[in-house]
Amino acid sequence: MNRYLVRHVTRYEYEAPVVHAHHVAYLEPRKLVEQSLIRSEIRIEPEPLAVVRREDYFGNTADHIEILTTHDLFEVTALSTVEVSASAFDPQNVSDSAWNDFAEQLRQDPYYLCVREYCFDSPLIRRHAELERYAAQSFTKNRPLVGAVVELCHRVHEDFTYDPTVTDVSTPLLRVLHYRRGVCQDFAHVVIGCLRSIGLAARYVSGYLETDPPAGSARLVGADASHAWASVYVPHHGWLDLDPTNDVLPGDRHVTLAHGRDFSDASPLRGVVLGGGAHRMSVSVDVRREGVAAPSRA
Repeated sequence: MNRYLVRHVTRYEYEAPVVHAHHVAYLEPRKLVEQSLIRSEIRIEPEPLAVVRREDYFGNTADHIEILTTHDLFEVTALSTVEVSASAFDPQNVSDSAWNDFAEQLRQDPYYLCVREYCFDSPLIRRHAELERYAAQSFTKNRPLVGAVVELCHRVHEDFTYDPTVTDVSTPLLRVLHYRRGVCQDFAHVVIGCLRSIGLAARYVSGYLETDPPAGSARLVGADASHAWASVYVPHHGWLDLDPTNDVLPGDRHVTLAHGRDFSDASPLRGVVLGGGAHRMSVSVDVRREGVAAPSRA
């Protein structure tokens, strides 16, 4: 088990004063079987009129922030301490049942009604024949589910180039598929879109990676900002996480923030402002394993 100290700072600088703002923050890590939340704090500048905390439809903690003070700078600092253990899901314990049999169970068995919604379209992910064709290279008929899922994750890792300059949250998923470039959110969406297009249930996960691992451990791609990965539902076993950006099954180096259908359900911070004009946003994330000293930075 690893204990992490998380510091996530989001800063907006506006060209003109904002007179009224409402934001929603998903910045408190989830409480899970393999993840314990020790401490969580959120600091906001300027001082908000109100912060209302609630649990959303997906079980995430959401802070609703209202600011009436005129401002040209908005900054949110989230501080958390979490303990993360290896995933309780052991792929070796999954039967060799064919993926198409699992898809049929999801479609027919009312027991899986609670996860069936993750088989369908969501605001940023639409099922499509091109996604189905891309998935079909791994999901041949009667192939065991876990092997096919792991291969799909590996193919996205190999076929796509990590490039933060070519996409944003509005980039259509099919364009990402065609250009084979993007960031972790895009790669998670591709995997989810492929899985849904062949009848499986898949969801989006937002979170973090440790910034500087101990000596001897590789640094994972996406550790400088909030991260994202996908999760597929395996009947009789539960959710299996997949990180196509790094070609790994997430374990005790991944910290989970929120679950949803896609990025639109689990964005760490979003909002609506009156005034402001153009703005500049910066994000800084530091995830430090307790007991590991921060390296000197030139």
